[in-house]
Amino acid sequence: MNLQWDALAAQIATGTGVGEGSKVSIFLTDPQGTPAVDAFVREVYRRGGLPQVLLTDERFDRAAVAHASMETLAAPAALEVASMEWADVHVSFRVMAAPDPVPVDEERLALQRKSKGHVSELRWQNTRWAIVRVPTPEWATLIGCSYDELMTQFFAGCIDDWHAQRERWEGVVDVLDQTDEVRILTPDTDLRLRVGGRKWIVFAGEANLPDGEVATAPLDDGVNGHITFAGTFWFAGAEICNLRLTFTDGRVTDIVATQGEGLARRLLATDAGANRVGELGIGTNAALQILTGDLFIDEKILGTVHIALGRAYPQCGGTNESALHWDIVKDLRAPGCYLYVGELALINDGIVHPLLA
Repeated sequence: MNLQWDALAAQIATGTGVGEGSKVSIFLTDPQGTPAVDAFVREVYRRGGLPQVLLTDERFDRAAVAHASMETLAAPAALEVASMEWADVHVSFRVMAAPDPVPVDEERLALQRKSKGHVSELRWQNTRWAIVRVPTPEWATLIGCSYDELMTQFFAGCIDDWHAQRERWEGVVDVLDQTDEVRILTPDTDLRLRVGGRKWIVFAGEANLPDGEVATAPLDDGVNGHITFAGTFWFAGAEICNLRLTFTDGRVTDIVATQGEGLARRLLATDAGANRVGELGIGTNAALQILTGDLFIDEKILGTVHIALGRAYPQCGGTNESALHWDIVKDLRAPGCYLYVGELALINDGIVHPLLA
């Protein structure tokens, strides 16, 4: 596995342009990710850069939600802010820590996520960045698969000939850029998203790992219908089950969930832009097949589609602003599931079109 971490480190350094004199801030959210960080730090030094590492452990975040004052939760972490302002390059190794079984205070968690959103905005604005989602044995146990299987998928979804993949997915974008509307249709979903005039972009190994998607920013008032995210997924360690969102002219007008509904409502009340769709994405990575319940990985799976509530990608022509960017994934790999791009079914009755596959 050490050789795989070394290969991944070299790929991240190349993708973020680490070179002589680069100031590289690194966040690690759990000590289990140390082998990945160790390999990357060595690679940065080899290239003449200066790495600086912060342990931004998610257990500390949970302690803050449980015990900190509301004023503390609302304030962006000063060292994290300083790190983003200092750095040319930022890489976060976000380890898949098992969710905390202790019930979370939803109001306090939502407030903390808003302050973290400010740090994310600085990352977008000030640095060349990458985020790496690192699996753990605990997460494998949580979802009922072997750790070896999860790690095999992880490396297959991270280490690739991304140049060749980008060229192939650019062909998908050429079709999507001519499209005015995307429709997601399943037995529990009928959602239409207007995208005419917006630009689709390819994510191919530069910023997110595992990677593999094409995405755009729907028109701010162009989302109508309803979408259900069946089953269980997690946001910041909190469990959300069977979430259903209804949209009218771009805004969420109804929220229902069997678990985590209060958190969803609070997240979408983060600010004026939080209850609009900032991103529509389509997974394109065939190496990823296990639905993990972790949104960062699942959104890249070939045969899935996702929306993100909140901040839009400016490079897509998106204008919606928010401290929130919350990706939620819909698995369409089953009979009765369709993804229409204009009149073309990119996913037809659960079967992926050759253009994507």
